[in-house]
Amino acid sequence: MTSKFESAADLMARALGAEDYRFAVIDHPISSASETALAAQANAAIVRGIEIITS
Repeated sequence: MTSKFESAADLMARALGAEDYRFAVIDHPISSASETALAAQANAAIVRGIEIITS
């Protein structure tokens, strides 16, 4: 998800009883990001996702 929606996602996770739910966050907005910047953010999200899964 993008950083703009991080607090909303955290609130939803807490409301659903998943207070410690972790997720990958990329910069907002993505609509104006260059292809290179978006690819870098996607790669960072993949790395974060792997960290979440393996920890």
